[in-house]
Amino acid sequence: MGALAYGLSKAAFKHIESEIYYYEDTLKEINRLKKEIMFDKGPVDESGVRSPEVGRPTERIATRLLTHKRLRNLEEITEAIQSAYSALSMDHQKVIHAKYWSKKRLSWDDVAIQCNMHRNTAMKLRKDVVNLIAEKIGWK
Repeated sequence: MGALAYGLSKAAFKHIESEIYYYEDTLKEINRLKKEIMFDKGPVDESGVRSPEVGRPTERIATRLLTHKRLRNLEEITEAIQSAYSALSMDHQKVIHAKYWSKKRLSWDDVAIQCNMHRNTAMKLRKDVVNLIAEKIGWK
């Protein structure tokens, strides 16, 4: 059964898998963007001089954090991964760690061996994980 049998296109399935692989990097990028937004001192004019922004800096920072599209997208995917992960069984979590978050890039056969299960079971758990994340981000 392919990804389409679960209501997701192959491309969407692969995209979500990619997000799981790079989850830790995405968390780092979120922190970097937040710091960049929080410590931005305002716009720079043509001469390179910062023009002071009038108003409440805390509100201005909060607004920028909430309206930054890239930041919101990254947060949405990491929140979906976190939420799905916490709702999953120990077997699902073992598969996620072995396949996506291990320093070694294991084949599905190796994941199955490491998780003490049949390869088909590992592949089914993979589909469960990806589909749960897809539901949480509204792709399904």
